[in-house]
Amino acid sequence: MKRLTFAAALLALLVTAAGPQPAKGAPGTYHFGFKKSVDGRLPSINEEGFKGIVDRYGAIFLGDTAKKEIYLTFDNGYENGYTAQILDVLKAKKVPAIFFVTGHYVKDQPELLKRMAAEGHLIGNHSWSHPDMTQVSDAQIEQELGKVKAAVAETAGQREMLYLRPPRGIFSERTLAASGKLGYTNVFWSVAYKDWDTKAQRGRQYAYDQVTKQLHPGAVILLHAVSKDNAEALGGIIDEARRRGYTFASLDALTARRQAVPEAGAH
Repeated sequence: MKRLTFAAALLALLVTAAGPQPAKGAPGTYHFGFKKSVDGRLPSINEEGFKGIVDRYGAIFLGDTAKKEIYLTFDNGYENGYTAQILDVLKAKKVPAIFFVTGHYVKDQPELLKRMAAEGHLIGNHSWSHPDMTQVSDAQIEQELGKVKAAVAETAGQREMLYLRPPRGIFSERTLAASGKLGYTNVFWSVAYKDWDTKAQRGRQYAYDQVTKQLHPGAVILLHAVSKDNAEALGGIIDEARRRGYTFASLDALTARRQAVPEAGAH
């Protein structure tokens, strides 16, 4: 019952990234959203009002748009029975990914967490309790992120944690600065669809179509691991992306490239 209550509460907070949406809170609060990519063209992120702020703090939302590379990212707020299947596909296809986990997930799914690390995937921070980070203090942000980092280190042996996905994609300049001081790069996305509602799954083909029609160079794909559709479509999505000439890369490779040649970023 406790797990269902947490899942229901988290589900109520999750939102689609189909377009810009107002974020409630203090002035200067943003909710990451944009007009989707069409026909391989870039989404409208460069046109959004928050673009200068996320650039200023080095947030990731696109890779190098001159390269046909894709970065797979998964949000794991709670387990719905599909992450093992997702890991099976990634292992079979030899594709790296990053899984952003909450405190609930770390406590509830230690074996899956260990498997992520053992199979070479990154584990990112999605906060301990999934709050709107613009509504909590810098000290609370540090506590939220520190608890996840420590728990992942203890459970899965990943000592470093460099990437943060802010809950619900809500952020402000203050939250970017506060998390940056703690050593985190905020990771947003450039491909997403409404995949998080477990009561509104529409089948493998729908997930495949929603993702593949948005593919573009440098894409950072956000998928929720609670989605049955995503788990079933993932292999086909990877195969189709490769058929179109895309390769899959790790965020660590992107970060290393940006640090080596910062002016080469495509943002």
